[in-house]
Amino acid sequence: MKRQNVRTLSLVVCTFTYLLIGAAVFDALESDTESKRWEVLSDMKNGLVRKYNITPEDYHMIEIVIIENKPHKAGPQWKFAGAFYFATVVLAMIGYGHSTPVTVGGKAFCMAYAMTFKDIMILDVAINWVGIPLGLVMFQSIGERLNKFASVVIRRAKCYLRCNTTEATEMNLMFATGMLSSIIITTGAAVFSRYEGWNYFDSFYYCFVTLTTIGFGDYVALQNDQALTSKPGYVALSLVFILFGLAVVAASINLLVLRFMTMQAEESARDEDKDGSKTLLPIDGHIITTQQRSHEDQASVCSCNCLGNKTWDSGALLPPVPSHHEFLDHSLCTELIERASI
Repeated sequence: MKRQNVRTLSLVVCTFTYLLIGAAVFDALESDTESKRWEVLSDMKNGLVRKYNITPEDYHMIEIVIIENKPHKAGPQWKFAGAFYFATVVLAMIGYGHSTPVTVGGKAFCMAYAMTFKDIMILDVAINWVGIPLGLVMFQSIGERLNKFASVVIRRAKCYLRCNTTEATEMNLMFATGMLSSIIITTGAAVFSRYEGWNYFDSFYYCFVTLTTIGFGDYVALQNDQALTSKPGYVALSLVFILFGLAVVAASINLLVLRFMTMQAEESARDEDKDGSKTLLPIDGHIITTQQRSHEDQASVCSCNCLGNKTWDSGALLPPVPSHHEFLDHSLCTELIERASI
């Protein structure tokens, strides 16, 4: 069995094991408290029903009124400020659930709005993004720029400190983005604790759940004291926190994903080298070796425009496909791999 298959199987097993461990821990921590809370709520419900002689139908109606009235404590949810906040939550894929569309048109537009069908021109190359949330792409792009900025800062700091190596390593970038993420979460927790009246731990919990796009909805900012209409500065601060915080978290996740993809590419290259296979494979009427195919696969791992603006005689970004009488030159493969790793 190839090492890639073993790694994939190991990841599946580890993920399900992690889920089982999480379920056991949550069961041990929350189950007893849930039972006690249910008993207390049941006693309060029965006491109210007996005290005011409320019928089951009336009590059910009171429940509906209370639940439906909760979002309106923040003010009008579908005026521009509330709608902008909702659109941000949708595009960021947080999904608090504090406010949801109720009309057929609103639900239909929400589904269409959450998906992006857009042609974007990058370096004069049309890239068709179908069904990819535009917000996710934006956060990923900003995260990449933040990583680039962090690498420049780290390189200059190493030059100033006269370190032996001045290049920014992956561990340096992970540490930098991790520290920035921690600063944003801890600072945001202090701000929300001040404005929302939560204790610091609950505010920290809200910031973490928001920036990781979990979005349970048990804690949601801007939902008290008509905040959406009476506190425009606080609304703007909350939106900046969500957008900038998600970009920083995306930068951290981008580094982890790229590291994992690099490891997979290295494992694939080792397996091909061990096999030592030189079998000729016909592809689209052309003949290439399996070794050359592995080099091409490695060069295509990167999803961005790492190949730069270099064009060939045909005007394409990639070199022309060799004829069936030629093989792909090994030095060209090496050049592509080196350029893709920049």
